Order: sequence, then C-alpha cells, then structure tokens
Amino acid sequence: MLSIDEAQRLVLCHAQALEATQVPLAESLGMVLAEDVFSDLDSPPFDKALMDGYALRRADLPGGHGELDIWPETILAGQPPGSTECPIPAETAARIMTGAPMPAGTDAVVMRERTSEIQSETAVVGRVLVNDPHLKAGQNIMPRGTEMTRGQQVLKSGTPIGPAAAGVLSAVGRVAVSVFPRPRVAIISTGNEIVEANENPGPGQIRNSNGPMLTALVARAGGSPRYLGIARDSNDELGLLASKGLQSDVLLLSGGVSAGDLDLVPGVLREVGVREVFHKVNLKPGKPVWFGVADRQRSQNSDLKSQISQPTLVFGLPGNPVSVMVCFELFVRPAIRRLMGFADAGPKTVWATLDEERSSKSDRPTYWPAWLEPNDNGLCVRLVAWKGSPDLRATTEANAFAIFPPGDHQYRPGDRVQVLCTEY
Repeated sequence: MLSIDEAQRLVLCHAQALEATQVPLAESLGMVLAEDVFSDLDSPPFDKALMDGYALRRADLPGGHGELDIWPETILAGQPPGSTECPIPAETAARIMTGAPMPAGTDAVVMRERTSEIQSETAVVGRVLVNDPHLKAGQNIMPRGTEMTRGQQVLKSGTPIGPAAAGVLSAVGRVAVSVFPRPRVAIISTGNEIVEANENPGPGQIRNSNGPMLTALVARAGGSPRYLGIARDSNDELGLLASKGLQSDVLLLSGGVSAGDLDLVPGVLREVGVREVFHKVNLKPGKPVWFGVADRQRSQNSDLKSQISQPTLVFGLPGNPVSVMVCFELFVRPAIRRLMGFADAGPKTVWATLDEERSSKSDRPTYWPAWLEPNDNGLCVRLVAWKGSPDLRATTEANAFAIFPPGDHQYRPGDRVQVLCTEY
C-alpha cells in the first residue's frame, strides 16, 4: 500500500499546467499568469506630490521656517505637467493636491498641517508661513518612474493573480492576459442509496452530500466544477457517466472504490480506457482512494488532425464524506493547482500546539478535523468532536485536519502536531 507522499508524487507526475489561454482581466483573479508582463510607460509618468500642501524650493527655506509668496494657481491632480505658464519663481510656494505633477522649479512638498496662510488686506499676493524643521529636497514627492519604467518587467510568468497583480496589469494597460485556465472538473456521485437534496429519502436511502461538497471544494480550489449527477451501481450507468466525465480535465467519482460486491468503479473505469496508477493509500480516513489517467483526443487547427492532448486525471474517492474531504485536500486540490500553473501545488501543512490532552492509536496516519487559529505563541489547534468518516456535520466546526502519525501516542496540552490546512 502506498504512502501518502508517494501517492502525491504520482498524482503530480501526471498533472501538467494546461495550455495557456487569453481571458479578460476582470475574470483572471485567482488564476496564474502564463506570460511575462512589461510596463508600457513610466509610473508615475511625472514627479508627483504625495500629499496636499505646498510645492516649494528647499533652498528658499534653509531652516525649514519662513514666509513665502503664494503662487496664484493651485496645482491639481490630473493637470498636465508643466501646464503653468512659467516655472514657480524663487521664494514662492504653490498650493498642490495629492497626485498632482510638481511644478517646474520646485523640489519639495510641505504638508498643509505644517503651514498657515497669512491674511493681509494690503498684500498684493497671499503669503504662507512654513514651519517644517525637517524640510529636505525630494520630500513628499514620488519621482517619475519610481514604481516602474517603460519596458521594465513588472510581473513574471507563474505569478498568481491577486488584487495587487490585477491592479498592476491594469496600470500597464492590460485588459486581457494570458493565463493557465481553470481545469474543468466533472463530478459523479455513485450508489443505489443516494438521492438528491430535493427528494425525500426512502427506506435505506440518504441524500447526496458528496456531490454538492465536491462542487464547492473544486470551486474553492480554483477549478470549474460540473456536476453530472448520480450513477447507480450498474456497469452501464457508471460507464455512460464516466465516459461523459472523461471529456473534462479531471473526473471525480465518490463511492464504489472499496472491495464490496457493488464497488464497481475501478472495473468500469478500466473498461472506458482509464489506466490505473494506484489504488489504496496508507491513510485514515480515505484508504480506498483510487487514481488513474485516460488519454483524450482533440482536433487541432483547420486540418482537424487528431492529436493526443493532456490526459484526464481520474480520482475514485471513498463514499464517506470526510474521507472524500481528506482525499480531496491531499490529492485532488494539488492536482487542480498544478493544472492551473501554481509552482507550489500543495498540500499546505503547518505545525501548531495542541490545546488538550489526546491519545492516538492507529496503524495509519490519521487526519482529525480541527480548528486552527493563531495565539500569542504562534498557532494553536483544537480538535473537534468527530465520530468518524461519515460524520460530515462535525467538519463544519473545523478549518483544518490535525495529523496523528501511526502508532500509539499520548499528547499533552502544548505538544506540537502537524496540521493540514484547508484554507489557502
């Protein structure tokens, strides 16, 4: 039986970034750049004021204190640089707004709070009293090209697009970007006992929780989920839905992968052309997990020449919902992230202090639903009251899984344990 690490390695060996595509910038959040991006301009495109105040010459106020004439024109944001008729004269200050271009002849901005205008009925021009003992040239100014210069590489291929990257892309005029697409993930629930949420379960039946849960997990991981419905425990029905699902980048089936009489999924997948990579991992819960790959055919260019494309990754997940959740975090989410071009596909683990006494005895690594949060000493993890792999409700109080290694262990409050993060 494979170790978790070996199973993860095999999954990622078969997962390669999908072929890049262009998407509108507004749709790119959470995706990964598939191109280097260069600036088409200097930013800022001029020396600009960083706050409201007065633009002046540092040399006019050697001690940072004194009176200056007020230039009659206020320099506003959006005003073209150099739009004043002539440079600001010596011993003169110009009112200036945040983001406005610095007028010619000035080299510092004094914030408004360090100035006061002098009222006089006889003065030809207004006067301002400046009191800034730390005044220096370049103060409160962002010089042209400080953020980026024309032709400079501002984002590298492989960069995840978050809010900041989206802002930079817009700043350099990109309304569309080349990214690795969101994988299309088909989802099938299996079992004679499963009915959909809008149905009243009959004797021996339960509502389908795995389908909606996997749909949500795929969406949170960045994939594009497509729920295909419930396949009853028959070779024909399973084969029909599985064949449909194989047109996606990833196919997820829940249930039917253990060793019972109606655990038909592995055999049916072989019949529809899926090559098994592994079956069963040394893990609790989730031991029966199955993984395989299937080639897909596509038409390329106008000559419709057939070519093998990237294979579909196929996961047969156990039927119990917490087993599904654990296997998704350990194997499926890393595969989705790798297809999306993430260099660090995961899974993500951290170390945290346990907040209670705990005994653990198992022949396999055990993943226990838990709540992970920061405290004064770093990260703390609290186990939730969980009754085993069918107990999905308990996981609503969890945001992680505490990992207990195989063997007989006794933990005390404050002992450190490894934790699988589910929110990253």
